[in-house]
Amino acid sequence: MSKASWITERPVAHRGYHDMNHKVWENTLSAFSRAIEAGFAIECDLQYVSDGVPVVFHDDDMERLCNIKGDVRARTSGELGLMTVGGTKDRIPTLQKLLDLCQGKVPLIIELKGREGDDEGFAESVLEILEGYQGKVALMSFDHWFLKELKALKCPYPIGLTAWGNDPEQFFVHEEAMHLGLDFISYAHDHLPNAFITAQRQRGIPVITWTVRDEDAVKRTFRYADQMTFEGFDPRESPALTA
Repeated sequence: MSKASWITERPVAHRGYHDMNHKVWENTLSAFSRAIEAGFAIECDLQYVSDGVPVVFHDDDMERLCNIKGDVRARTSGELGLMTVGGTKDRIPTLQKLLDLCQGKVPLIIELKGREGDDEGFAESVLEILEGYQGKVALMSFDHWFLKELKALKCPYPIGLTAWGNDPEQFFVHEEAMHLGLDFISYAHDHLPNAFITAQRQRGIPVITWTVRDEDAVKRTFRYADQMTFEGFDPRESPALTA
């Protein structure tokens, strides 16, 4: 059994259980609180900012989420902690604040958002903050240098490949990453089925999909993968899951 087998046990709320950024915005403590209350696993994104602190934020630029132009990495975590997200009461949280909120109540699936040549210390910082955390955690990335570094650092948590694509050249690159000894895959649902994912599942590698927003995507996920990363609906009310 894969050490990441728990990752398929419950639906994964994409950037928390937000409401598509109407009142509850993505990657905020409010979105994470809703996910915890509903019992969903939480997916979130980390950026590494100028004072060497991982913060929970998806975009490189702050304009979409904070209405301020500029590179999120050019700011300190203290500055970002004062900035509102979507004009709400929520501020940009650090990884530590997410851990303090979650306290192991639901699993965390954390994506590291990398920039090649500008990530020195990022992986080490994440592992240092996670040390001693009592709860299920998995780390993943599109960026193969992160996956290699996490393996080299003897990361004690499941490590996953985030990926997409449905042509053989992309599969070759994905297979190279899997040769690192990764524990799970997060794959674009609209590129399923494909030979790469079929082969990995036959090897016993758990596969979750991203990002599921409708019933067709739910059905595709559970036909060709093991669990979904969702947003914009309540899986507890999904006809495909409740039938």
